[in-house]
Amino acid sequence: MPNSVNSQCNGSRRELLRTGLGAFASLSLPTLMRLRAEAPAAITGTESTAIIVVWLRGGASHLETYDPKPDAPSEYRGPFGPIATKTSGLRLGELLPKHASVAHRFSILRSMAHTGGGHPAGSLQLLAGDPDAADKLKPVYPDFMSVAHRLRFGPERPLPNYVGVNPITRYDNFTIAGPGYLGETYAPFAVMGDPNSPGFRVPNIGISDTGSSARVSERHGLLKNFDTLRRDIDRTGVMETLDGFQKQSLQLLTSTRAAKAFDLNLENPRLRDRYGRNTWGQQLLMARRLVEAGVEIVTTTLDGPLCGRVANWDDHAVNHHVFDALKYRAPFFDQAVSALIDDIYERGLSKRVLVVVTGEFGRTPRISNVASSGGGVASAAAGVVQPGRDHWPNANSMLWAGGGITPGQVIGATDRRGEEVVSRRVGPQDFLATIYSHLGIDYEKAALPDFTGRPVPIVRDGKAITELVSA
Repeated sequence: MPNSVNSQCNGSRRELLRTGLGAFASLSLPTLMRLRAEAPAAITGTESTAIIVVWLRGGASHLETYDPKPDAPSEYRGPFGPIATKTSGLRLGELLPKHASVAHRFSILRSMAHTGGGHPAGSLQLLAGDPDAADKLKPVYPDFMSVAHRLRFGPERPLPNYVGVNPITRYDNFTIAGPGYLGETYAPFAVMGDPNSPGFRVPNIGISDTGSSARVSERHGLLKNFDTLRRDIDRTGVMETLDGFQKQSLQLLTSTRAAKAFDLNLENPRLRDRYGRNTWGQQLLMARRLVEAGVEIVTTTLDGPLCGRVANWDDHAVNHHVFDALKYRAPFFDQAVSALIDDIYERGLSKRVLVVVTGEFGRTPRISNVASSGGGVASAAAGVVQPGRDHWPNANSMLWAGGGITPGQVIGATDRRGEEVVSRRVGPQDFLATIYSHLGIDYEKAALPDFTGRPVPIVRDGKAITELVSA
């Protein structure tokens, strides 16, 4: 009987893929059984909160952005000075004038530190709380987005609960985020491509052709009838669980509401201009549209051509002239992030929606000078010595906006050169606890079973950062 049921489930999955319903149906029988039997029930009845994670893949320099050090020695200090902001006592790097104009609407955390010196380790530590300092090809622990998705999942939702607009997934051949032992069921609904492109469209969302919609519904009906026999003989609850994912898939494929949520053409052109008519600006605008429509977890990675030659924030001298790279990408970044923050407040979303801007770590305060590995945008020709900053997990700065937290705060501090945290040091577990707290998840009690069935706490030794928790 198990082999027969498994074969039938596989056949159903192939049919779902053919009809465009595969986004939520790639479930193995063991995964379905384990999730249903062992995982805690989804959170219900809680206030609809949401988070947008703006990910700076490669790690932005904290010294040129959120923690400038104008009094540092010349071998540390870059060419850009600090500027005043709307928050008394808060100075930012001069490349972020639009940030400065909305500084009364966000807080800066300057004291994040961990031990993950490589891109994979730094990402896995921050996003999943993995304590290991070594790089891994793929995650051992699920990231907080997948955990939150699992704990808040419900098949009645008209939209996916977790969407990645250019999602956080990989760094070169390393997988830096993912659901781990929770299974691919809880991976993000991925939106790829350039939302600034005139022909951009999210596939498998809101079929507009009534004939196609009718055919999909008919096939789903046939599948449902075919499943009746299996449900009658099923004693594991597998079919009921699979039905839930099929139902959400069908809703997504045929939902007018879903189609509208992803359609940037419905926005006022002037607002699209305000975010920036480029990939990053439109990614962040889509993120806002999604949380406003009811999606609770949105990630968006700012990388690609707008970063410079190597398409990320990893500003080693071999990759980029660090200061040319920052100057090149700053206008796109500054405009998009400041527009998102203003928009969240102006639409009355500032208590419900939390925005976090961060990468996996900061950059070395001491400037290195090394020969470039190749010419291009923000990089001198191969062989030309240019300045860079390397990986620095000892200190990282983050922007936090919305979420009902008190804006205008500066939390923690680094030393005169930006090398070490000297005040209010926090780590990845505290970061995770803070986000779970915002999402209404009891991080002190919640645990999920790993591959062996052993319950693993979602936070092991962290506490929510009190300054960043809604009053």
